[in-house]
Amino acid sequence: MNSQVKVSDQVALLLEEMGIRHAFGIIGAGNVHLFESITRHGYTEIVCVHHEQAATMAMQTYYRMHGRLAAALLTTGGGATNGVTGIVSAWADSIPGLVIAGNEQSKYMTAGNHLRMWGVQGYDSSGMVEKVTKYSVRVLDPEATLLELGKAAHIALEGRPGPAYVEIPMNIQSTRLEADRLQRFVAPAEDARGAPAGAVARVVESLRSAQRPVLWLGNGIRLAGAVDALPALLDVLDVPALVSWAGIDMLDSSHPRVIGRAGVYGQRAANFTLQNSDYVLAIGTRLAIPQVGYDLGELARGAQIDVVDIDTEELGKLGSRVRERIHADAGAFVHELIAAAARGVGAKTEWIGRCEGYRRDFPWVAEEHADPAGFINSYRFMERLNGFFKPGQVVVTDMGTALLCGHQVLKFAPGQRLMTSTGLGEMGYGLPAAIGASFASDRGEVMCLNCDGGMMMNLQELQTIVHHRLPIKLFIFNNDGYLMIKHTQNALFNKAGYVGTNRTSGVSCPDFSKLAAAFDIPAFRIRGWAECDGVLEQVQAMDGPVICEVFMHPEQLFTPKLGVVARPSGELVSPPLEDLAPLVPLDALTDAMLVGVHPKSASLR
Repeated sequence: MNSQVKVSDQVALLLEEMGIRHAFGIIGAGNVHLFESITRHGYTEIVCVHHEQAATMAMQTYYRMHGRLAAALLTTGGGATNGVTGIVSAWADSIPGLVIAGNEQSKYMTAGNHLRMWGVQGYDSSGMVEKVTKYSVRVLDPEATLLELGKAAHIALEGRPGPAYVEIPMNIQSTRLEADRLQRFVAPAEDARGAPAGAVARVVESLRSAQRPVLWLGNGIRLAGAVDALPALLDVLDVPALVSWAGIDMLDSSHPRVIGRAGVYGQRAANFTLQNSDYVLAIGTRLAIPQVGYDLGELARGAQIDVVDIDTEELGKLGSRVRERIHADAGAFVHELIAAAARGVGAKTEWIGRCEGYRRDFPWVAEEHADPAGFINSYRFMERLNGFFKPGQVVVTDMGTALLCGHQVLKFAPGQRLMTSTGLGEMGYGLPAAIGASFASDRGEVMCLNCDGGMMMNLQELQTIVHHRLPIKLFIFNNDGYLMIKHTQNALFNKAGYVGTNRTSGVSCPDFSKLAAAFDIPAFRIRGWAECDGVLEQVQAMDGPVICEVFMHPEQLFTPKLGVVARPSGELVSPPLEDLAPLVPLDALTDAMLVGVHPKSASLR
């Protein structure tokens, strides 16, 4: 009786032990043993996509939906290189995933082989991704295969999460050996990092002594499993709160203490709240440039800032602008803060009234979002779309219009979700993200907000959606190319003309209604308000995949935003974060700024 087992069969069993129900990938010679074993075992469903970057992108929203790992299966050569964009994206947004890649036979990978290419299509793929993964390893000993996979999955989830990469050469996959020779990973005892001694008490004291405190809450709280604790945190502290773009869906957008989303493309009310505060407590948000602006000296310039983060490098990046850097798990810190502040932090009635005034006086959709002649303004469309959301609505976005307008205007209630790529911000994310989110919810319904330019980056995944009959509602904002880059060219080159951004300058997109017909997907178009509500009702009522194209003015502005503004003298100036374009009148700005109008802002009017 043969007691030997095949390594790839044991990998399939391990995936079941780890609870990995779905893997996204494309088959090739380098991973054919893995595909065969996983499929035959029957626990993990392999979702065959049509480009490997779609696999590593879908892997992300799968985890975001329910907090369980998915895998991506890459083959050697171009299969591994194609997957890198999604790997870097997961790394940037701290999303865990297990990437399993094939490679050429291990006999080519000896220490003495200094060739750049090994065998057929082989190269050092694990070395290539070493700096954009939490763990990257090549398995050269078949006995260590399960150990390395278990270790990779553990590392992907611990601390600040991220992708892990395990490269298994094809001959290692096919190796047969006695089962008891296979090594196993034993995870160390979990140690949720609590706040350093005295840190929580100092934060509570700062909240009590502050007149205008603000919470800034980020997706690190969700990654730490503490979203359910946030309503209690707001109840205990009773102070205004801002959410990062990645954390928009953590709290009910209508919560009376949630002012909104601050940043370079922020909401005016949120930016005024941030910039007038005297104490900012940031938890689980990396405070990237799109949040804090370009000059740290102008960020909440009347406030002390404390930051809570699991990553010591992130804690240190803002230098002296941060008073206290609290190295802690965001979830553990939130729970400790709730307990420590049980007696409250004192009524901030006047400050809360002021923030409510900001929200009333500076609505998310305002006069600056008037419809261009003959077109629907995309911000107003998003506002209308809010009214058609279902109780468990799941939304993913691509970049450009979908990202900017969606994250400034869409409102979410408990049980609804919003997901996008905020770190790498890669075009083409939308379709794979929708696929991952759908499979994570048992082929559930997903609304995908995309744009004509972004659609062309992963257009092939329409067939994946059709093949599995996924109920994905795909909205395509048609603005003739790359609208954000058109604005960049106008700003940099004084409207000298476009290059590589629209049909007349070298980039064109197809007729998406005809394309939908080729994929046998029902298609709708919205060109004006007259048909808008009726079409939205039909789209939301459909069971399977559907495409709805929304036509925009090809040069519609994205506002409000922090932009470069010319002084009367012609000198270009970047205003502070509260002074978004189009600029509000000086008297309105003066009334809004408790800390005073910045000299740069005064010089622009």
